[in-house]
Amino acid sequence: MQSQIANTTIIEQNRHGTVDAHHEAHPDHRLFGLVVFLIAEGMIFMGMFGAYLAFRSTLPVWPPEGTPELELLLPGVNTINLIASSFVMHNADTAIKKNDEKGMRTWLAITALMGAIFLVGQVYEYTHLEFGLTTNLFASAFYVLTGFHGLHVTIGVLAILAVLWRSRTPGHYSNEHHFGIEAAELYWHFVDVIWIILFGLIYLL
Repeated sequence: MQSQIANTTIIEQNRHGTVDAHHEAHPDHRLFGLVVFLIAEGMIFMGMFGAYLAFRSTLPVWPPEGTPELELLLPGVNTINLIASSFVMHNADTAIKKNDEKGMRTWLAITALMGAIFLVGQVYEYTHLEFGLTTNLFASAFYVLTGFHGLHVTIGVLAILAVLWRSRTPGHYSNEHHFGIEAAELYWHFVDVIWIILFGLIYLL
C-alpha cells in the first residue's frame, strides 16, 4: 500500500514537472501578436495617408474649389480629449501594478467615457458638415479616413469596457496578471497616434 502511494506521489511530481516544463517551453506571445496586428493596421493607415498625399500633390487645387472650409474648434477639442485619454488609460495600468483595483476601474471608466465623447463629437461634426461623401475627392478621403479611425476608436472603447467588465471579479487582474489592461492600453495609444497624424494631414496641412 505504501509502495502504491509512493508511486502515485512520484507520478504526480513527474506530471507537474512536465506541465511546468511545458509552460516554460511555450512563453506567452500574446503581446507580440498584438504588436504584429497593430503594425499591420498601421500599414493600412499609412497606405491611406499616402493615397491622400498623392491626391493632394497631383491636383492643382486642394481641397477642390467650392469645398467648405473645415472648422478647427471641435476637432481640436476632440484631439486634446483623445490625447489626454491616453494618459488616463496609462493611470489604469499603473494602478493595477500597485494592486489598486478600484483605481484601475475608475481610470478605465474615465477612459471609456472620453473615447465615447470623442465619437459623439465626430458624429456631431459629420451632421454639420456642408459636404457629403460623394461631393468631391477631398470629401471622400475625409470621410474614409476619419470614419475608419472612428471605427478603431469604437473598437477601443468596447475593448476597454470588456476589460472593465472582467475586472468586476476581485483578483481577476493583479500586479502579476494584467495582460488585458496592457493590451487595451497599447491599442488605445495606437489609436491616439494615428489620430494625431490624421488631424495634422486633414485639418492643419
